Amino acid sequence: MFRLHFENQVYLKAQDFEVNPYDLPEFAKSAFSFCKSWLEGEKTFTQFTSGSTGTPKQISISRFQMEESAKATGAFFKTDSNSKLLCCLNPAYIAGKMMLVRAMVWNSEIHLVEPSSNPLSGVDGDFDFVAMVPLQVQASLEDEQSLQKLKSIQHLIIGGAPISSKLKANLVENGIKAWQTFGMTETVSHIALAEIGNKELLYQTLPGVEIGQDSRGALWIKSEMSGPDPIQTNDLIELRSETSFVWLGRVDFVVNSGGIKLFPELIEQKAEEVIEEIFPGIPYFFFGEKDELLGEKLVLFLETQESSSRVKILKERLKDVLGKYELPKKIYFSPKFARTESGKINRLATFNTL
Repeated sequence: MFRLHFENQVYLKAQDFEVNPYDLPEFAKSAFSFCKSWLEGEKTFTQFTSGSTGTPKQISISRFQMEESAKATGAFFKTDSNSKLLCCLNPAYIAGKMMLVRAMVWNSEIHLVEPSSNPLSGVDGDFDFVAMVPLQVQASLEDEQSLQKLKSIQHLIIGGAPISSKLKANLVENGIKAWQTFGMTETVSHIALAEIGNKELLYQTLPGVEIGQDSRGALWIKSEMSGPDPIQTNDLIELRSETSFVWLGRVDFVVNSGGIKLFPELIEQKAEEVIEEIFPGIPYFFFGEKDELLGEKLVLFLETQESSSRVKILKERLKDVLGKYELPKKIYFSPKFARTESGKINRLATFNTL
């Protein structure tokens, strides 16, 4: 039976969620409002896209799509009504909402906590299914008590952003079983998952998901959870089989430098260890800037004040990990990157501020 635990109270039916909203924090208001609508049989829900590569837009998602997504995830992980879930993502966004949907579709128990950086610090007990963003996983790894709870999670899925090579190594080192998700608001959460291990991230589609590529090599998706029509993405992939692929990056960000195609997201993974060593904890990204000779040139953005001495070291060290064409032609500094409402770096907006 579905039951939601929040602040030592248990909520079961639609009427239970009719509480005074002034008594609740914002994340709980979103959760209670959504659960009430769902349990009353609402058929359509509105949601804003993340705005990762453009202006966030409002889209309509059907109850059927959300149910199919939950069923597909349940089939993939073989969850059931005995599974115990934790919702530590903001229910105002699709990832948080889908945790609630899964609990209601699977008839499972779910615990709702504040979507903080270290959400496991304030909870007791073991959980069978948890979704987190990379920041939360990293914070949990660095806290001894949270680390033990992280290790006990049967199915941990990580989404919202690609995991770093450091985080991947930490998960493997600690023997934590986890999956990187691939999806978007339009596909109602994830449509594929990649097991995190020592090998490359190879995404496996959920049951009932069809995939393919357009002429650019970008992924298209067809599934019950994404609606009646195929969804064409701007994600470049290497198709390995009818049900598996490797993600290369966004078409929007591919840099064509003198006829050489460069994939910023992949280069960021290769450069991560060096940048972290010289500029610890500093957000960064690679981007393409127009160039008269090359058409586009690859540049690097660092969210910090300029440091001539460290930049010189960085340029030399990057030569050890990046190929000839992957080295940035210029390094820019910004005191604060532009970000989307969901907290992701808005690369284009940041570039345009310079």
